Formats: sequence, structure tokens, C-alpha cells
Amino acid sequence: MLVAVIAAGCIGADQTTDEPSLTPTSTPTASTEPTVEPTASAVATPTPAATEDVTPVPTASPPDASPTPSPTGAAASGNACTGNESNRTFFSQVAAAVDWPVYCAILPARWSVDSGQYRLAGGGWMRIAYTGPGGARFELAEGAFCDDPEGCVPLGPDAGQAAFGDMTGTLIAGDDGRDAVVVDRGAPRSWVATGIGLDTETFKRFAAALLRVED
Repeated sequence: MLVAVIAAGCIGADQTTDEPSLTPTSTPTASTEPTVEPTASAVATPTPAATEDVTPVPTASPPDASPTPSPTGAAASGNACTGNESNRTFFSQVAAAVDWPVYCAILPARWSVDSGQYRLAGGGWMRIAYTGPGGARFELAEGAFCDDPEGCVPLGPDAGQAAFGDMTGTLIAGDDGRDAVVVDRGAPRSWVATGIGLDTETFKRFAAALLRVED
């Protein structure tokens, strides 16, 4: 089953939030960047096992506050994740449905969920993207989302170790200006955080604050 959630909502006083809807979609490629669909309204709800693929359509919702990043990514309920109630329910549903750790971001004000989806077939995978001030993006890809032995990360040199929540990964300084942290690169299940339009230290702080969602 592929389940998706897309939301666009600022976090904090100026936040707008979405409640994603579920519609059929095709199996994704090995890219770590989720596709953004045209705006629409949605509600994240479980779908029958017979429905293999579903995807959301974004919309704006009333403001919804989220906490600022914490120093570490200790496990906690999906209620702590950045986003609205549907976004947080999305993370809890994924964590309950898969047998690998699911992580969400805890971002400061003016960051919002932009798009997200998950699939349970083939070991399961999840992708989610957040947008922030100035068009900056913070993206997560988790589970069996990548069949590339290089691990589906930006091209560039390894830049040492970096935290991915409560796990330790490898920092990639992308040749195209993106930064990434990858855990278990090239393995059947892996985790990648990617920053676009963020300075490296801010990106590392966001990656370190990722929250492991308890099911």
C-alpha cells in the first residue's frame, strides 16, 4: 500500500496547515525528492489493503503551532512532529505499519509540510518534504525507497559523521549545493535527510533534531 500526505502550513504564529487527501499514484522512482501536486483539500485516512497506491493533494488550513527543534531526536509520539493533526497522524500511521524506525522533523516557525507519501509494499518507504523561509526545503526519505547502490544521495564528497535523530549517519556535501545525511547508504532500508537552500550548520541542526516516532 502506498499512502501519501501533502500539506502546506506554516509553523508558529503565521503557519497555515493542510489536511492531505488520498488518490491513486504510480510507484515512485529512486529519487529522494517528492513530487508536489496542485493544491486541493484532503484528510489522511487509512485505505483498504486492496488499494495499492494513494497520493495526496495539498491545501491551506488554519495556523497550527509546532515546537522548535530539540537537541536530540529521542523517540516520542507523532504528536510532537511539525505540521497539523493530519500530518502527525500520518507519521503515527506509518510507524505503526512498518518494521523500521520512522522519523519526522521538528522545525522552527515559518516551516510547513509541503508534501509526503508512503507505501507499504516491498518493505515500505516514506517521503516527506518541508518548506521554509526563502524557499528553503528539508526533505526526508526513509525505508526501502532506494534501489541505487550509491544510496540516492546528492553527488559530492563525504564530510564526516552527522546525526540523523538518534542515529549516526554520513554528511554529504553535495556538488549542487545540497547537503545530505545518509544512514545505511545503499542498504535495502536506509534514511536520508536533504537540505536545499540551508547553510550546513542549520541543516545539521535540523537533522540532529529528527524525532523517532513511536507507534
